[in-house]
Order: sequence, then structure tokens, then C-alpha cells
Amino acid sequence: MGGWISKQVRYAPHTARRWAANLNGLSPEEAYAPLRRTPELFESLLRDEWLAPTLLDVVQAARRGQCHRDLREEAPGVFSFAMFSDAFCRDFLQEVDGYMDSGLPIRRPNSMNNYGLIVNEIGMLDVISELQREVLWPIARSLWPKEGSAFHAHHSFMVQYRKTEDPGLDMHTDDSDVTFNVCLGEVFAGAGLTFCGGMRRETRHRFAFQYEHVKGRAVVHLGSKRHGADDISSGTRRNLIIWNHNRNWRASAEYETRMQRYRRESAAPDARCLSYTHDRDFAEFKPYPPGKEEFAERAWCPPQRACYDRMK
Repeated sequence: MGGWISKQVRYAPHTARRWAANLNGLSPEEAYAPLRRTPELFESLLRDEWLAPTLLDVVQAARRGQCHRDLREEAPGVFSFAMFSDAFCRDFLQEVDGYMDSGLPIRRPNSMNNYGLIVNEIGMLDVISELQREVLWPIARSLWPKEGSAFHAHHSFMVQYRKTEDPGLDMHTDDSDVTFNVCLGEVFAGAGLTFCGGMRRETRHRFAFQYEHVKGRAVVHLGSKRHGADDISSGTRRNLIIWNHNRNWRASAEYETRMQRYRRESAAPDARCLSYTHDRDFAEFKPYPPGKEEFAERAWCPPQRACYDRMK
């Protein structure tokens, strides 16, 4: 394992460990164990053949409080770095396909994505926890000393985009303190990430940057950074996303103050930064996507006190 140190940690059991119905008392994770295509994936992800050649240097620099040249600032608050090799992307996707072909229960990865699965629930909780501690946390802590001061848990899942399934994803924030999003393939066109301002900030509807995914490369940002997945033009994009949670940060007075304060917008929004799910003025700037008109009655953002001057 070269320069990597492997230590296993266990968090409180996830929902999948309590599932037993219709599986002879087994959780989906336990039922899938004898069907694993690459058992090594469930032992440790920190294998030299699975990691980008520069990753160890990036992590070691972060531990010293330095920024390695491969840790690129794509835009303010948005960074990227090479994380996984082509071999890892191939093996991991084959494993995900193996589980999806097994007939075992699959839960939606989150409230917005309809296609994918929660990798914590197929037996990868511990190896992602190891990755979080040895790779993700040092990088996050160097970039955001408050939000990344500690990681106590994670929600890790696969998402999938196709024109005939989920072609893209509405502008949103993550239930995450720091998010790592790694493209594993496959072949696709379009399907970038559009970044805007921070949640509850006066710049929340200001366009910041459009990121183009690269296979094996991770993009990292605060969960409060508003972003959306651009519609895919062709092919299939599949990403591993890790939402990292910091209990200390969420218990802090600064976090509480941020969550209570909704800053007034200084100007009308950039149409690229609007959410049909949440924004009350969406229809003033562009039509609702087909079948999404119902969200107009539920929209709440921004609250009246935070509207820009000419908003109705």
C-alpha cells in the first residue's frame, strides 16, 4: 500500500444493517457478500493501483498546511484533484453493477436523484470511512478549517445521469458540510456542474463557475455551495459522491448564526442559478421544465425579507 496507512473505524450501524425483511434475516450487505465481484474493494480502497499517482503527495501537502499543484482551485470555493485510477473506476462500477443486478433492495441515493444507490448499504461503509479519514479529511481541513475541522460520519452514494433517466439535477445545496464528488465514467457529453453562490448569502443566485467532469478526478466544495448538474447531451455519467458531516461545526454558534440569517439579495438572479424546486421567481426568468409546474405553488425562496428590490 505504499505510503498509505490503513486503519478500520466503525460508525453507528446504518439503516441497511437493520434491514432483514425477505432476506432470511440478512441485511442487503450480508446477502450480497458472497456475490462480490472484487472482494478487495470491501477491504480497503487505499491500494496503489487504484489511486491517482499524485494523490499521496496532495494529501501529504495538505497535512503540512500546503497546497499541492494538483489541488486546483477551479473557482472560489471549488477545488479539484486527481483521485482514482482508470482501474479503480472500472472495478468500482463493475461492483456497483453487480449489486444492481443481484435483485437485492436498492434505495434512492437522496431526495433528488432517482438513479444510483447508497454504497454504505452494500458493504462499503468501513472502506469509505477509511478513505474519509486518510484522504478526504486532511484535504478538507486544509481548505476549510472550520467546516473540515473534524468528520464524524458520511453519506456515500452513486448517482447516474442519462437523457432517458435523470438528465440533470436542479440547483440545490447538499446535506453535507464538505462534499467530494468523483466522476467514475462512463462516456458522455455535457453533464457538467454549474456553481453559484452560497446558501443564504446575498450572492446565492450569482453564477460562479461551470465545472466539466474528468474521469477519476474529484471536485470538492462546501455543501452550502449552491450547484446543479447540467443536462447530459449523450452517454452516461456515473459519480461517487461523499457527503461528510462534522458534528462539531454544526453545534457551533457560528453555524447556528449562519443558519438563522438570510441575507438580502442585491440584484435579480442569474437564470443559471435558479431552482424550479425552491425559487418563487423562477417563471419570471425561464419556463418550468415539463412536468415540474407543480413546484410553483410550493416555492419559498427567498423569504420576503430577503428579496431583491424589484422582486414581486
